[in-house]
Amino acid sequence: MDIPAQVAALKRGSVSLVSEGELAKKLSSGRTLRIKLGVDPTSADLHLGHSVVLTKLRRFQDLGHTAVLIIGDFTAQVGDPSGRDATRPTLTAEQVAANAKTYQEQAFKVLDKSKTELRFNSEWLTPMMRDGLLDILKRHTVQQVLAREDFKKRIADNSPLTLLEILYPILQGYDSVAVKADVELGGNDQLTNLLMGRKMQVDVGQEAQVALTVPLLVGLDGVKKMSKSYGNSIALNDEPNEMFGKAMRVSDELMLDYYTLLTDADLAAVKAEHPMKAKKELARQLVARFHGASAGDAALAYFENTFSKRELPKDLSVVKAPKNLKLAEIAHLTGAVKSKGEAQRMIVQGGVKIDGVKVQELPAPAPDSFVLQVGKHQFFRIELIP
Repeated sequence: MDIPAQVAALKRGSVSLVSEGELAKKLSSGRTLRIKLGVDPTSADLHLGHSVVLTKLRRFQDLGHTAVLIIGDFTAQVGDPSGRDATRPTLTAEQVAANAKTYQEQAFKVLDKSKTELRFNSEWLTPMMRDGLLDILKRHTVQQVLAREDFKKRIADNSPLTLLEILYPILQGYDSVAVKADVELGGNDQLTNLLMGRKMQVDVGQEAQVALTVPLLVGLDGVKKMSKSYGNSIALNDEPNEMFGKAMRVSDELMLDYYTLLTDADLAAVKAEHPMKAKKELARQLVARFHGASAGDAALAYFENTFSKRELPKDLSVVKAPKNLKLAEIAHLTGAVKSKGEAQRMIVQGGVKIDGVKVQELPAPAPDSFVLQVGKHQFFRIELIP
């Protein structure tokens, strides 16, 4: 692609770009650019919302540039205040290390590992905090940091704002200095931090990085940003059929955003397609991306046979359960839910069926064998044993 086409492809779905002219100039230089993405491993589970910025980073890799993925093992113990209305709970070093391992495994489902430079920011922030912090603090003002909207709101609400949180943008900015970033990516709540990196680079004589932000993906509820805590997320580690089924819950209104942020699809063609067909193709592409092309095709066939043609899957998993167990215990035994409590909530909400009928408990007497449906997409052949 020529430079204007590259810029257009990289801008797709972005919220802000500081600045387009600088990005075009860097791309025109002919050198391999260093594209920075810093992530604090505050959770072990990644979802499609996390993959939006990873997808943007992959776009740069596909154009021949180097992804510099920074695992914030130092900053995760500080807590990023961006977009927060309260102080984020801090993590122990052990929690951060465990989350970082899982984060890497999932991030490389999107990124090309051979074109990724993996760094941990404790490498430079630990000595910087010891040797260079005071000099850095002299270059920045309290007004500059407190200009952030999230900080101003917390001060107005009389909500606690710690000195450590005020320091966070400087720590993230120093990451850009340490790795000599040409471009930094982030969510749209990160723009202030990215701009801090630009200023800090100029302070030490480096060329200022380009700052490119992407939107926060709205979850399956169609209201809040995707988050595991909101129960509206699609995890990168979801099983293929579960991922496909969840993707089919994306509203028609949101579907184009998902295509824009997570795929390279021709958006004009998507708009011209029947919404149901377009949504099935979106779901197939997402499963194929994280589980392989054959898994995407298989998940599509499973969905159509199970829900469009009302057929049961031909390869039902057989689960043997003692006759004295309650329905919630059997549902938990299948592995479809993480706890008996979650199983009981699904039963109360009508999300569990026996042979196609919603139930609140096992029928009496219970049949020796029956099909148990847990949620919309998981089916099991239950065989009761003495």
